[in-house]
Amino acid sequence: MLSVSEALDRAQLLCDAATKAGADAADALFYCNASTSVSMRLGALEDVERSEGQDISLRVFVGQRSASVSTADMDAGELAKLVDRCVAMAREAPEDPYAGLAPEDRLFKGPTPDLELDDGSEADPQALRETALAVEEAARAVAGVTNSEGGSASHSRMRFALVTSHGFAGGYGASGHSLSASVIAGEGAGMQRDYDWHSTHHLSDLESAIDVGTRAGKRTVARLNPGKAPVGKLPILFDPRVGGSLLGHLMSAIAGPAIARGTSFLLGKEDQQLFDSAIVVRDEPHRLRGLRSRPFDGEGLPTAAHDIVSDGRISGWLLDTASAKQLGLSPTGHASRGGGASGVSASNLHLVPGQQSPADLMAGVKAGVYVTELIGQGVNPVTGDYSRGASGFVIRDGQIAEPIAEFTVAGNLIDMFAAMRPANDLEFRQAVNVPTIRIDGMTVASS
Repeated sequence: MLSVSEALDRAQLLCDAATKAGADAADALFYCNASTSVSMRLGALEDVERSEGQDISLRVFVGQRSASVSTADMDAGELAKLVDRCVAMAREAPEDPYAGLAPEDRLFKGPTPDLELDDGSEADPQALRETALAVEEAARAVAGVTNSEGGSASHSRMRFALVTSHGFAGGYGASGHSLSASVIAGEGAGMQRDYDWHSTHHLSDLESAIDVGTRAGKRTVARLNPGKAPVGKLPILFDPRVGGSLLGHLMSAIAGPAIARGTSFLLGKEDQQLFDSAIVVRDEPHRLRGLRSRPFDGEGLPTAAHDIVSDGRISGWLLDTASAKQLGLSPTGHASRGGGASGVSASNLHLVPGQQSPADLMAGVKAGVYVTELIGQGVNPVTGDYSRGASGFVIRDGQIAEPIAEFTVAGNLIDMFAAMRPANDLEFRQAVNVPTIRIDGMTVASS
């Protein structure tokens, strides 16, 4: 695994070569990773995977024309050809008045803060095998589990470096540890499957294999013998495991490129109160050991914590440089890069918890649905119409009752945001974290 300084050197060489070849401006992104994973099934070794990869992406600007290329071939001769090809492509590209690097006066400056993303660990295949075996055994030990899709454990390391021709150079590394189990309960047509997983940057933060496996087994057995869902306009409670998807729809709707294209259901509603005044959605890019923590964005601009929703209102759009120019605004430090043109993304998101427990939140529900799984992509980003397949449990007289499956929950995200009520059970386990969420008035239909 290269060091961060070596990754920066590679990006710097490519960026310098682009300007020498005639580009007016350029940036280069270098990414490398190494991962090892071990899978066990029914107590036997099923798979061991080891992968190593590296990729370098170059983006060049000739006037208001731009082009992007990427390669995994680090041969010096091939990289020289890559640079020449990219500059030639840019000269033939159509003009784009919004093309360009991030504003130079706003670039991240100073030393990169230590966000504790890398614990310095190396892969230990034997330890991974023992963990994968333990997480599967814990899941299979739950009464009612009849089969297994396996347990797995993995380790990874990565390096990221970004260099621009107008003065930015920054990089960082991260480690990753994860484990998961997926098991089956029941027999024949009555079989049910569920899973659990956990992922962290530091091994010391990873949940025990027993906890993850046991939870996977219990979730699976709880789904046995599902019935039909009640139908009509009902209160819906979203389990934290699936409730984070609602924030994902919000992020897509306030992404600068969608606003600039006019394809967001929130366009024109930025000054309205969309949520209850108590709702707060917070973005924390500097959260220590956060799964999406980053000191700077994909264009070299500094990142900072801020409330995306406060007092029930959105604070603005998530903007990279191109969409900011289109909208006559300033970039917000949310650019993301995967090679080529940038997009936008938030970092570590969470919905600030409310005051009521989940039990209190459902106490007054005579008939409702507790959703633990969502299926399909039934969300219209232009209108906000929402319809997803789901499974979960009936809520009857304020209590979670029998399992249900093969039903849909539908509504419109504008109405759903307005009705959203969070419980107080927030836990920080993922990149997007929410407590249990209650939304009244959604339509439930059963097949």
